[in-house]
Amino acid sequence: MEYLHTLFDTKITEPTAITVGKFDGIHKGHNILTTDIIEKNKSGFKSCLITFTNSVRQAIDKDDSPSLITNKERTFMLEKNGLDYLIECPFDKQLMETDAEAFIRLLSDNLNMKYMVVGSDFTFGYKGMGNVSLLKDLSNKYGFELKVVEKIKKDNRDISSSFIREELKNGNIDAVNDMLGYEYFVWGEVVHGAHLGTKIGIPTINITPEKTKLVPKFGVYVTTIDFDGRLYHGVTNVGTKPSVSSENIVGIETHILDYNGDLYGKYVKVTFQKFLRSEMKFASVEELKEQMGKDKLVAKKYFNSSFKYN
Repeated sequence: MEYLHTLFDTKITEPTAITVGKFDGIHKGHNILTTDIIEKNKSGFKSCLITFTNSVRQAIDKDDSPSLITNKERTFMLEKNGLDYLIECPFDKQLMETDAEAFIRLLSDNLNMKYMVVGSDFTFGYKGMGNVSLLKDLSNKYGFELKVVEKIKKDNRDISSSFIREELKNGNIDAVNDMLGYEYFVWGEVVHGAHLGTKIGIPTINITPEKTKLVPKFGVYVTTIDFDGRLYHGVTNVGTKPSVSSENIVGIETHILDYNGDLYGKYVKVTFQKFLRSEMKFASVEELKEQMGKDKLVAKKYFNSSFKYN
């Protein structure tokens, strides 16, 4: 995959199949678009996805709320899918003030766009004044094939990143994973914690999520942990650990079932399978240890009945 950073100074001579969007989370709806352009390779087109380095919500509405996926995670997932070109450019003043037709002309002239696929609610150009109806007219003018994909739904609502963020904040991880089409995950480096887990006989690993990454509702989850090319089962606490800390720092702490090793400095992927309970403040370390033991048993029962990993 070739990774580019601008629309204005980029030149692609090969005919391209293009889609454009924020792609926060790369959910099922996004996957329809990305799969569509990648399959256009069979027709001689190079697949090209255009997205943004910064949050469109922040640029337009000054909304600093975290996203479902970091830029690094998005790049990794798209590269695995077989994309030819990823253009990740800043959603800045120049791009925001580009009018609708000028934006399409830019894609046609600079990227040799011959095919475009978008969702039915796609808007583009200055103040989002371009819509699918205008895009159909422009496809005739600039000589590219246009495909418009209807939104897919869950519970009579359009699947969208905002819908998924809402469910994630409520701890509805089953709904989140269903709409994504894969299990929600947080990826990060294992760092040193207070080592309390080791002291009470239930060792844990700690990762600190990026500030731009939305973590699930504070609580305890059944998880899988991916490192060194293998999958392990675990129990993960998301939150500030109020029983043992007053620093109010959000962290992700995981006990890996049937594993005892040193993972400090390694990068692990923690994937959320099932919400068990909300985060609690215990009166003593002994109470915390007792509850952690119960959580382990529930997780083992869950995996024994649901999963077969090697």
